[in-house]
Amino acid sequence: MEKTLISTADRIREAFVEQFNETPRLFRSPGRINLIGEHTDYNAGFVLPASVDKAVYFAISPRTDDQVQLHAVDLDKTYSFRLGNLSKPAQEWPYYQLSVLDQLQKSGIEISGFQASFGGDVPVGAGMSSSAALECCLLFALNEVFGLGLDRLEIVKMAQKAENEYVGVNCGIMDQFASVFGRSQSVIRLDCRSLEYEYFPFPMDEYLLILCDTTVKHSLADSAYNLRRQECEQGVAILHKYHPHMHSLRDATPELVKQHEAELGPTVYRRCKYMTEEIERVQQACELLLEGDLEGFGKKMYATHDGLQHEYEVSCPELDFLVAQTRPNPDVAGARMMGGGFGGCTINLVRRSGVDAFETVMKAAYHAEFGIDLPCYRVNITKGTSELVS
Repeated sequence: MEKTLISTADRIREAFVEQFNETPRLFRSPGRINLIGEHTDYNAGFVLPASVDKAVYFAISPRTDDQVQLHAVDLDKTYSFRLGNLSKPAQEWPYYQLSVLDQLQKSGIEISGFQASFGGDVPVGAGMSSSAALECCLLFALNEVFGLGLDRLEIVKMAQKAENEYVGVNCGIMDQFASVFGRSQSVIRLDCRSLEYEYFPFPMDEYLLILCDTTVKHSLADSAYNLRRQECEQGVAILHKYHPHMHSLRDATPELVKQHEAELGPTVYRRCKYMTEEIERVQQACELLLEGDLEGFGKKMYATHDGLQHEYEVSCPELDFLVAQTRPNPDVAGARMMGGGFGGCTINLVRRSGVDAFETVMKAAYHAEFGIDLPCYRVNITKGTSELVS
């Protein structure tokens, strides 16, 4: 894996030298996975993400004028503009870079122009948050190059606001947080209400994480996401009448939700049941990690998928099929859908000795069922955003 990282970094650095005929500084920001804690972020709950060994890289150097020159290595495209004009261009790929500069300006932070080549190996559309990695990488790089004095949490919050306000994507803070704060062979338990966080060990010597990409995204995804948020809010409003201290499902328990099942109604009850169980499941999963019990942790992953499939109802046939295929396999400790749902990847905790056989079986089964070639991504847990010094 390390060779791949180095070659990707070198590729971006060399592209910069060829494009701008200068020696740059090089920065890396990883994609992320989420082990357990799905849809809990907007319910003020806990999530359990980690940064992975697939990343976005920026090679960058400052300029003396106010011009910015961007070179998208993987797209083989360039875009130039002046810092005084951050209007959205016709092509969409520079939106994320412009969003970062927009946030700096809104914060009253001034920089000069710069030139940058960027690219990486985070699969786009696989749920590893390539956009968050890109925003965090550029912001971290500008912070270092221009000595802006931002700390990591300020970078995370600014990157999230950039995506919310300029790009127009109402994302939570988990993606940016995991990218910047990642630690090797550790997962981060992030409290989405207080932003307090704690690292838990996730040793990767016996097991590997494999993402199986359905390559589909059903049209329900966006509308269903908004509807789930509304259903959770409906549940909170009903529970709040009886328990005034309750302001989110984080404040509830499965037992309390059960007491109000009749008034909640069948649909909202199922949503609240899943959510309160999932918030508790993150805590239980962390205890298992402290005990070194990855098999027990894997069972929690399956429980999360069952809840997402049957109670939160954000899965799809392709995801359910892939998870079902893993259950008889003794080399798989756990599997579940990862992300918002209705497509994307499953995340699988697989014993290293069985990885090759696992991928062979999964690819064959998926192709036989859906006629689709199944991409599989092996990921290790690595450190977060950093500068690469050669």
